[in-house]
This record gives sequence, structure tokens and C-alpha cells, in this order.
Amino acid sequence: MSTPLPDDALARAQGGEPAALSLIYRSLSPAVQGYLAGRGSEDPEALTQEVFLTVFAKLASITGGMPGLRSFAFSVAHARYVDELRRRTRAPVLVGYDASGDTRVAASAETVALGNLDTSAAQGMLAQLKDEQREVLLLRIVAELPIDQVAEILGRSAGSVKQLQRRGLLKLKELVQTTESEAL
Repeated sequence: MSTPLPDDALARAQGGEPAALSLIYRSLSPAVQGYLAGRGSEDPEALTQEVFLTVFAKLASITGGMPGLRSFAFSVAHARYVDELRRRTRAPVLVGYDASGDTRVAASAETVALGNLDTSAAQGMLAQLKDEQREVLLLRIVAELPIDQVAEILGRSAGSVKQLQRRGLLKLKELVQTTESEAL
């Protein structure tokens, strides 16, 4: 859950108040980064920085108060993710370093701790959804956007967004139940 922003945070940020800019970033960036990670961004942290560079550059033109700011931030995040996908399709395939074959190093404490988190299972389940369902669920749940703003970002009707959300949640429920029954 993101940190709630005071109603005057946008106006203060538009006035150039550094504390308001920082507050907006701290409040919205975790959800933006979660959205980008859930979509499969190669570097969600860097992409989040790009999103906020754009948001802060266009701050004066944002209307609609805090909901307008939130909607604009996720519209920019969506656009930056699409840009990343386009870059990936044009870029050559890079072969990464395979640490498992290198016997000179031991796993760091950070690697061990991160390995204990089960984010890969969640990302694996999200990857099994249709792109539209995954997009809607990430914007609704991770970004905490209302249906009308998700519909605006994706260029769909509110009814279409509701249907995609319902089908995506049903598919996730099915995947969780299958995983649980396989574990028994």
C-alpha cells in the first residue's frame, strides 16, 4: 500500500517545493516500480527513474489533483515499458554471465536473502496470464488505480477492464489451486 499524499502535495510540487517533490516520489515510486517489475521490465528501478523524470518535467501541466497525478504517472510508466519492449526487439540478444559455472565466487548474503523470497513464483503465475489480463491486474492491484483510470491508460472501456480483471483473477486462482494440490 502506498503512502497517502496530502491534497496540497501536487500544488506545492508545482510551485517548486523540493519536499513536495520528494514526498510524491516516495509515495508513488514503489507502486510504479512494482508495476514495471510485474510487467517484466529488465531494469524496473532505472525505468522508474525515467518515469519520474518525465512526470516532474511535466508537473505544471498535470490537472485533476492527486488522482490526476497518479493516473499520469502510470500512463508514463506504461509508455516507458512499451518503449523498453520496442528497444528489446531491436537490440541484439546478449548472453549473460552464468554464475553457476564460476566456482571462484560464493553467494552473497543479499543473493541468499533474495533467493528466499518467492517472487519468481508470483512472476511465473503472472506470466501465464494473457497480456491484457496481466496489465489490468498490475494497474489495479500493484498501482492501486481505479477502473476508470486503468481504462483510460489502456484505451479500453471500464466494462472491458472489469472483465479482464475478473478473468485474470479467476486464472490466478486456478493456478494457485493447482500449485497447492501439486505440493500435497
